[in-house]
Amino acid sequence: MSTVDRPSAREAKRLQTRERLLGAAIAEFKRSGMAEADVGAIVAAAGVAHGTFFFHFPTKEHVLLEVERREEVRIATQLNRYLSSSPDLGDTLAEAVRLILGLERRLGALLFKDFLALHFSPTRPPAEAGGDHPVIVRVAEEIARAQERGDVDADVDPMNSAVFFLLGVYALLTTTHDWPHQKAMLDDYLVRTLRSIQA
Repeated sequence: MSTVDRPSAREAKRLQTRERLLGAAIAEFKRSGMAEADVGAIVAAAGVAHGTFFFHFPTKEHVLLEVERREEVRIATQLNRYLSSSPDLGDTLAEAVRLILGLERRLGALLFKDFLALHFSPTRPPAEAGGDHPVIVRVAEEIARAQERGDVDADVDPMNSAVFFLLGVYALLTTTHDWPHQKAMLDDYLVRTLRSIQA
């Protein structure tokens, strides 16, 4: 990295503070949920002044937007790595489910529900950058690839199918979290999704 590319000491400090706040906020959200999270506890854990939180994140929802952006990039990157072995569509969709289950484990049940509630909220704050949802795009690309091979019906819209599939996964995870047969339901959902789009 050249000297020109390196952030200034001030910018580096700002980024470190933002990371500390993000980590402290995630811990507080996991403990009590976003709505009940105490900004005072977050700034105390991060070791910063109260107003510093709002300098970096105008609202608590903005913290979740940052988590969403990072997690979507993480999952899309892991899915891309998996796809380098050229799996079939069923294995690809199963891997997407596995990666989303990993997200639920990382966030915990309470924060995962808040994460999805904000994701689908009509009042969510506008994202600062991007918004292309790389996981949806990647799943849609794989459905289109399977369609080109003749494995998926020609009438299927790959983007719509990717959205329908992922919405169903998220809905099942949030509504069946404590159910003993959740895995069987996810497996059945996967089979039925494939049947509904196969040629």
